Amino acid sequence: MTGRALAALLFCTLLTATAAASDQGWRTAWSSAPDSAGPALPAQTLRQVVRTSTQGTRVRIRLSNLFGTQPLTVGAAHVALSAGGARVAAGSDRPLLFGGRPAVTIAPGSSALSDPVALTVAALQPLAVSLYLPAPVAVSTIHGFGLQTAYLKASGDATGAADFPSTATDDSRYFLSDVEVLGPDAGRTLAIVGDSIADGVGTKNDQDARWPDALAARLQANPALATIGIANGGIAGNRLLHDASDPYVGPGALSRFERDALDKPGVRWILVHEGVNDITASLLLADPRQHVTAEQIEAGLRALVDRAHARGIRIWAGTLTPLAGTKRFYSEAVERQRQAVNAWIRTSGVFDAVVDFDAALRDPTEPTRLNPAYDSGDHLHPNEAGYRVMAQQVDLRLLDH
Repeated sequence: MTGRALAALLFCTLLTATAAASDQGWRTAWSSAPDSAGPALPAQTLRQVVRTSTQGTRVRIRLSNLFGTQPLTVGAAHVALSAGGARVAAGSDRPLLFGGRPAVTIAPGSSALSDPVALTVAALQPLAVSLYLPAPVAVSTIHGFGLQTAYLKASGDATGAADFPSTATDDSRYFLSDVEVLGPDAGRTLAIVGDSIADGVGTKNDQDARWPDALAARLQANPALATIGIANGGIAGNRLLHDASDPYVGPGALSRFERDALDKPGVRWILVHEGVNDITASLLLADPRQHVTAEQIEAGLRALVDRAHARGIRIWAGTLTPLAGTKRFYSEAVERQRQAVNAWIRTSGVFDAVVDFDAALRDPTEPTRLNPAYDSGDHLHPNEAGYRVMAQQVDLRLLDH
C-alpha cells in the first residue's frame, strides 16, 4: 500500500470512529424522506404507524417542516407500541418532549428531534406515533407515497388515547421523517437513497413489503447484523440531478443527500439506486434543460461517492432495472442510456460495491423487460416477490465489519 493510500485509509478510519463516538449508540430504525408540500390541515390529532428495522431501549423521533410556509406547532407527541390499526398496547404509551417541553414550534424548512424516552422496541416492531396539531396548518410536509394507513381525528388532543377515535384515514406520511433507537453497541445504519422502487410502488398498503423492509428482515436472521438500522430514503418519482418537476417528485438526490443519508445517526453505508427517472425525463418533459445524458448521471453518482467518502462512509450502487413494455417511460433511446449507466456502474470501480438488481430481475429471454414472475403489472415496478429478490442481492458480508 502506498503512503498516500495508507493516509487516506487512516483518515477514513478516523472519520468513522469520530462518527461512531458522536452517535453514542443511536441508529435510524425507520425513515421516510419528506418529498412534497401537502394539503392544509385543520387542528387535529394524527396517528401514524411505522415498523422499526432494529431494536433499542430508548426512542426519539424527528419531525419535519421542510415544505411548510409558516412555523409548525406540534402541541403534543406520543410514541407507543402498536396493537394493530389505530390502537396501542396497554402500558406502552410514552409522551415525548422537545427540549424538555411537550410542545415544539418548527420553523419553515427545519426539523426538530425529540428528547429520548425509555421504551423497549423489538426489531420489526410496529410503533404508533401520535401528533397533536393545536392550530390549522396552511401547508403540510408529507411523504406522498406512504403505503401505510394514517389515522386522523378531527379535533382535540388524542395523542394519549389507547383506542384512537379516528374519523378519517390517509396513506401519506405527515411531518414524521425518522424514528431513531438507542442500541447496545455503536450505532450502525444503512441508508438507502432511491426512487419509487425503494419506495415500494407495486405493493399494497400496510404490508411493509418494500425491498428495504425485506432486507431488514434478512438482517434479523443474522445476530451479527441484527442491530443495523435501515433508513429508507426512497421517493417515488425522484431523480438524481434535478428537483421536482411534474411528474417527478421531491428534491433530487444530489440536493437531499446530506439530510436523507449522510446525516442519519450511525450511518456507515449508503446504497444509491437512482437515475432511471433522469433518463425518462427526455420523454416526459419538454424543457431540454431537464434532459440529461448518461455521462451527466455518472458524474452525479460520482459526486455522491466523493461526498460519502469524505465522511468515511462506504457507498454502493444498484444497477437500473428493466422497463421495456411500460406505456410512458420506454424508448430505444432510454434503453441505450440505461445500458450505458449500468455498464459504468458495473465497471468504473467508483463504488465500494455494486448490487446488480438488473441482472436479478430481468427476463432471461428478453433482458430489456422485467421477469414476469417479478412484475407488479406495470412492467416497471417489481411485485413483492421481486422486492424480496432485490433484498437477496445485497451481500451481507459487506456489512460484517
